[in-house]
Amino acid sequence: MKKFTYFLKRIYRLSLGVEQQEALVWKDLKEFYTNLGCRFGVYEKEKCIEVVLKISEDQTASFFQTVHEYYFTSRVKVLDDFPVEQTSELFILATHFNNLLKRGSVLVNVNHGYVEYCFSRELLIPLLYPGEIEDQVKVHYSTSEDVHWAFHRLIDEHEEPAIVIADLLKKMREEEESSQ
Repeated sequence: MKKFTYFLKRIYRLSLGVEQQEALVWKDLKEFYTNLGCRFGVYEKEKCIEVVLKISEDQTASFFQTVHEYYFTSRVKVLDDFPVEQTSELFILATHFNNLLKRGSVLVNVNHGYVEYCFSRELLIPLLYPGEIEDQVKVHYSTSEDVHWAFHRLIDEHEEPAIVIADLLKKMREEEESSQ
């Protein structure tokens, strides 16, 4: 009986117009954060949630989740400012990440001087599968930690982009092996 009810709920959600579908996913997103029990800010007009989380041992970052134009998007600035002379290395490292990432992309904004990790997917997926909101938030956060680590290693330690990526891949392999 549960499967049948779940099926009917998905059919109902599909039958709604785009605005109602966005409203449902927005409601689901707010419920997710309410149930999570953490402090967060809600911007109703923009359909945006902001939550400040620890991104490294000594830094926090503002994570934004938005429902807009039939997309569910997660984004975070992993680097707030960077030296202009390292712009080329930033683009190289971002390209390495974008070649490796299965979900999302790393964007370098030269005009405003920051690096951002953004993960966006069509609204249909979280509309039909409520667990996808949690999945996207978790994947985005986890990947953000790695992207943040890599870009700070590039800036703070002046390490070459290829070395940073190689070390990150080695670190990820070791973490995977130790969890098995």
